[in-house]
Amino acid sequence: MFKRSLAALALGGLALGVAAQTKWDLASAYPPNNFHTENLVQFGKDVAEATGGKLQITVHSNASLFKAPEIKRAVQGNQVQLGEILLVNYQNEWQLFGVDGLPFLATSYAEARKLHVAQKPVLQKRLADQGMVLLYTVAWPPQGLFSKKPISSLDDLKGSKWRAYSPSTSRIAELIGAQPVTVQAAELSQALATGVVESFMTSGATGYDSKVFEHLKYYYNFQAWLPKNAVIMNKRAFDALDKATQDAVLKAAAAAEERGWKVSEEKDREYLDLLKKNGMEIVEPSPQLKEQLRKQVGEPMLKEWLEKAGPEGKAVVEAFQKS
Repeated sequence: MFKRSLAALALGGLALGVAAQTKWDLASAYPPNNFHTENLVQFGKDVAEATGGKLQITVHSNASLFKAPEIKRAVQGNQVQLGEILLVNYQNEWQLFGVDGLPFLATSYAEARKLHVAQKPVLQKRLADQGMVLLYTVAWPPQGLFSKKPISSLDDLKGSKWRAYSPSTSRIAELIGAQPVTVQAAELSQALATGVVESFMTSGATGYDSKVFEHLKYYYNFQAWLPKNAVIMNKRAFDALDKATQDAVLKAAAAAEERGWKVSEEKDREYLDLLKKNGMEIVEPSPQLKEQLRKQVGEPMLKEWLEKAGPEGKAVVEAFQKS
């Protein structure tokens, strides 16, 4: 009888241990070997280690759980506890989601970090109002232009099938006279293979992940803007954690942000070297071409954005410009 009691206690303790373990899912739209995804996986490992396995996070990469535009709503509705989103994808919902997608506003990692500092308080508040917690953000490498043919003037892009992944990249197409086609990162390889797109602006990272070199020849290193991914969490799920676990998640998130920005900057040159190794021509755009893009695209887009974003947007841009 004594042995049976001990066995029952042991089974009870085991059941409690299982019940105490929380398993979360994290939806991401990028491939497993992308540096953002690798950072997510490390974040999950750090959380598991810090909580002694109490909180386990499984990363679902390559849009396998939700497509990129669906992830924010999925986190908001607690269909999934965590998600990684490209902020500029949601600019139509709220203009300030797209401030880091404005061409030539912030064109270096140092400037992108300053813009992040200016944007972060309003971003945290907006997400909190929608029932979410901002865990961390990481910038993509600077955006350049991939093209099937050499470009000496923006006129060379008129009529081309232009891949758009956000409201701002669609607007760029309109301003240069290209035909915007909405294609998310997970679908880019197929779009290139079938001739759906033939020019676009994105990072060397996405270019390499999508094997753009198999279909396009030229990359113009404009370094026009550095859009950010944000890792967000459902607030109810976060509030249900005990204080020690919450602290562990926030600490791991802070480490992921620092690591992610550092790796992004290191990878920038590496991705361009890989594109070159695979046959792409990496072109530094002429001052005239850069100025044309700034005048024809950057300046009107900032003006339009400020009009739509109102005083809140103006305050963020001014805070960035003064920093």
